[in-house]
Parts: sequence; C-alpha cells; structure tokens
Amino acid sequence: MATRCMVMEQTTKPFTRPDALRQGLTDGELGGPSFQRVFQGVYVRADVPVNVEARAQAALLIAPPGSFASHHTAAQLWGSWPPETCETHISVPGGHRSIRNGIAAHRVDPTFLTVRHRGMLIAEPTAVFLQLAASRLDLVDLVTVGDGLVRRRRTTPEALVAAAAAFQGKGARLARRAAAYVRAGVDSPKETRLRMLLVLAGLPEPTVNHIIRDGDGGWERRHELCYPLLMLIIEYDGLQHLRDRDRWSRDLIRREQLEREGWRIIVINYDALHGDPRGTLNRIREAMIDRGARRLRSRVPAIWIRTFEGGRS
Repeated sequence: MATRCMVMEQTTKPFTRPDALRQGLTDGELGGPSFQRVFQGVYVRADVPVNVEARAQAALLIAPPGSFASHHTAAQLWGSWPPETCETHISVPGGHRSIRNGIAAHRVDPTFLTVRHRGMLIAEPTAVFLQLAASRLDLVDLVTVGDGLVRRRRTTPEALVAAAAAFQGKGARLARRAAAYVRAGVDSPKETRLRMLLVLAGLPEPTVNHIIRDGDGGWERRHELCYPLLMLIIEYDGLQHLRDRDRWSRDLIRREQLEREGWRIIVINYDALHGDPRGTLNRIREAMIDRGARRLRSRVPAIWIRTFEGGRS
C-alpha cells in the first residue's frame, strides 16, 4: 500500500504499465480515476497536466535506448514556436520504427548532437532547426522557429547561419535561406509572419526591435517593426489587447503621443494577417509611399502567393 501511495501521490512523471504492476498496482487501478493514459502502456497521475514535456517523457520511456526528443517537440521544449502537431516527435538511433500511436519516430545518426534539458535527452537547439529544415518545414514556419529559439536565448542568428552553411543534409538550401531571415528581439510568431509577409513580397525589411532613446541616451521605448527613416511603425495587435483593457488603454495613449511626434502607425490584427494578407500588404505599401518611399515592388512573387494566399497564412 505504501508503494502504491508513492506512485499515486508523489511522482508527477509518466510511468509504464510494467513498472506500475511491479509496484503493486493493478490494471483496474490504472484504468480508474486516479490515473490517465498518455500513450498505450504509459500512464501518469490524473491530476498531472499532460503537456508537451509530459508527452515527451512518456514517449522516451518506451523508446529504444539513446532516443531523444526532437523536431517539433524539441522546438516546443526549448520555448520556440513550431507549427502545431498532434504527434510527439522523437528520434531513434539506428532505425526508423513506429512505437505507439501519437508518437512520430524519426531515424537519426547515433552521433547526432543532443543535450540534457530538465532531465530529458533532447536535440540541441541549433540541431533542431536543421532537423526541421530536413523535414521540409515551410520557409516562414522555419524562420519562426529560429526567431523563437533566439528569443529564448537558446542560440543566435549567427550560430544558425553558420550551422546552416556547414549543413550538407536534406533541406540544406532551405536551412540556409531561413537562417538568413532569423532576427534577434522578435517577441511573437505573429511578428515573424508579419515581417515575412513584407519581406517575401519584396518590400524593404523593417527594423526589428527598434529602440528610441531619450535626450540622455537612455531607453525610452521600443517598436516591434519599424521603418525609422520613414517614421513608420507597424504593430501586431493580438488577443491580449481584448483581454487586458488597461494595456489597450495605455497603447491608445502611447499611439496618440507617437502621432503627435510625427510617427505613423499601422496596426495589424489576426484577421488582417490571416484573412486578408494581400490587403494588409497593400496597406503597408501605400503607407510607405505616403511617407516618401519610392520604387517599391508592385507585383508579388510566386513564393508569397503560395505562402500567404495559396495555403495557410
């Protein structure tokens, strides 16, 4: 009974059915209200959230020795912003094999670079970027992953560029192109997508994380995306502005002050970015022309159409 209490009341990590049976639990108890199944044959206490970390721990419990969290799952564990996936991704040395439903197992060289993170074996951050390039991730999604890794200080844009330049595997060209677009100081995946909406259309790249300083050289304010010479600011408004009325009020006052100082602000929301990308692009292009920009591209290339209109934006 004491052993059962230890499993039920103390451990917050997943465990396998054989381990539970050895500790005195029964199949009936595992199927009861005290536990929940993560994957076939792997359980965790019912009150433990089954998040990406718990799923990765559970998958590695039933994977061959030397397996590690990789691809989308590793990117999430490092705090980046990969595309959503319903599977937990791990890499298995020496062979590609199906382990359980809900687990994507990838074949990998046993010498692949891994590290320990929160007690779990996981692909090193820069290596995750290359893994996702090899899996043919969309260009903008891969840049988003890179921006997220840099945001969480897991790597640097320079390290990603160097790693991509040395990479000779599948997806090397994609890795090099995406690494060249990764920037420091990006706050969100939507900011990345908004920046890439402009860049892939051939517009000049906005400055990321532009700092305005006061008369003494101290930090005064920061703009996410900005064309300083045009005094044009582009901001993405997420749902937090609807949920946090105080923040919304502060932002309105701040924007009024910026307009008094001669800045123009273009605010882009979810519907504009995802529902009307061409209209959003045209709004920003017209604002740039109004502020004095010249010789801006008027036709968008095929990659822009495929990325933002031909598929999901």
